Amino acid sequence: MALYNKAAEILEKVEQKKGAVKTLVYESKYENIKQLFALVCETHKYSSVLQEIINSTSFLKETKLRIHVAKVLAYDLLIGRGLKCGGSWKVVMMKHRSRLQAALARIKIKRKVSRNEDLLPSGFKEMQGDVIPRFVRVNTLKTTVEDVIDYLKREGFTYQGTACRLEDLDQLSGKSFLCDLHLKDLLVFSSKMDFHNHFLYKAGHIILQDKASCLPAFFLNPPVGSHVIDACAAPGNKTSHLAAIMKNKGKLFAFDLDTKRLSTMSTLLLRAGVTCQQLANQDFLKVDPQSSEYKEVKYILLDPSCSGSGMVCLRDEALEPQEDKRLQSLAAFQLRCLNNALQFPQVQRVVYSTCSVHSEENENVVSACLEQNPGFRLVNLLPNWPERGHDPFKQCLRANPAKTRTHGFFVALLEKRSPQRVGENVPITTTLPTGGEEKQDIQQSNAPDEEQENSETVSKDPTNSGSKKKRKRNRKKPKI
Repeated sequence: MALYNKAAEILEKVEQKKGAVKTLVYESKYENIKQLFALVCETHKYSSVLQEIINSTSFLKETKLRIHVAKVLAYDLLIGRGLKCGGSWKVVMMKHRSRLQAALARIKIKRKVSRNEDLLPSGFKEMQGDVIPRFVRVNTLKTTVEDVIDYLKREGFTYQGTACRLEDLDQLSGKSFLCDLHLKDLLVFSSKMDFHNHFLYKAGHIILQDKASCLPAFFLNPPVGSHVIDACAAPGNKTSHLAAIMKNKGKLFAFDLDTKRLSTMSTLLLRAGVTCQQLANQDFLKVDPQSSEYKEVKYILLDPSCSGSGMVCLRDEALEPQEDKRLQSLAAFQLRCLNNALQFPQVQRVVYSTCSVHSEENENVVSACLEQNPGFRLVNLLPNWPERGHDPFKQCLRANPAKTRTHGFFVALLEKRSPQRVGENVPITTTLPTGGEEKQDIQQSNAPDEEQENSETVSKDPTNSGSKKKRKRNRKKPKI
């Protein structure tokens, strides 16, 4: 009964636009997060159909159940995998089962369909074909990609190497799996594969994390030993990813305003073997950028609260009047957070991300921030990525099930300009590696503007004709 009580509570908040499913589910601290998330999402999809069934049978009047409790119970009884509870609720549902099933059958006849999924609203029907693979991030704080692959192969899994194109992910079935074509620590399985009860997951050797959710830490790419802020950190997957990239060295400041979410995050980080974190139950907007505690912070990841409209189980494409008002409120909050992140005196790079499909929370926030902070510019991320930000923000990335085989997502990387070039808007084109150990290469490809300008001046100045030879003589021989 606890499952249905909690699912009904979250469903009510979702339908009243009081929060995103993902956020509300994690805040619930329910033991089986996956089960709760799936039940809320599926009931939400069929909500209008369930409402029609309940209304046509006078079910509420006779049972005295609350509407959202009735919906989740009716979903599992009629459409799901059967009731997962006993006691009085099961007795009530079984007593009315024939009437409810007859009502569902009448609706199908009326609409001239034979399958339950054909009853879904058009927006959900379109998403039925959006099958997202199961992404598994190897936690390099505890193991290696090679060791995980070997372990799985001994369990009967079939490793097919590194994917060459996105379409390769569509061919996965059974126990076959691939290494992702962009992130070297990410393995990809069939969407039907479940690792929640697997030893590697329970031991913290693997993290179940959608690829889009891995991108923010991947692009921020803080070097080993650096000082980093995860501004809105819970539930903690991105935090553990940052720690892995940093090899647990340096300082990782993680903030979250919600005590329950922070407690859940603490447990997750402990299981993942993270030790470099400093958790704070604090609103990031109230963190003082000028505090001496953060004087060495150069990298910030900001993934603030958002509408959650990119989650596949939600239909949020068409905005209702009240939703538009909520988006404006969210965007204002997100902009304040992003502006605050750029105030840290030593900050060099800030990643801004959301799991939203709406421009109000994505490109519009970035645009307003850049206007107010001319000392920063956008970095052009993964030029070959198939889904770009809306014009004129093509440097940013978007993600969606059809084009990237992930949930809907948005990522922007803002980098500090040198003082000499403030006011210009020349994007950097770079592809960032995954590991902190490769930071030296990034620094060379993203060299400060003044060094680039000096280099250009030297190469073009005829009076410096000998400078090239001089640089060659001073160049150290590579170690073999």
